[in-house]
Amino acid sequence: MKTKILACAMATLFVVAGAAPVTAEVVINQKAKKFDKKKIEIKKGETVKFVNSDSISHNIHSRSAGYKFDLGVSKPGTTASKVFDKAGKFKVRCAIHPKMKLTVKVN
Repeated sequence: MKTKILACAMATLFVVAGAAPVTAEVVINQKAKKFDKKKIEIKKGETVKFVNSDSISHNIHSRSAGYKFDLGVSKPGTTASKVFDKAGKFKVRCAIHPKMKLTVKVN
């Protein structure tokens, strides 16, 4: 009896776990007025998490054609995330520090 209950519980767990889509998250650190990577390649639907490890604020945005966004000001020690739900190649920058550049290629 215990074996049947355990088997049913495990089967339910696998069905529930399989139903929830799992998306990857890529972490980009901001430090010394730079992104820690210049280019990344991700899949459509994945999230990029921007971590402000700097001692100053940043503003992450994109003005790429067809994919404009602005995550607002992130103060030191905070994070901001963006789900990239369109395929393409996008330039991400800091509105405060224009030399901060990141290219995101979404497949």
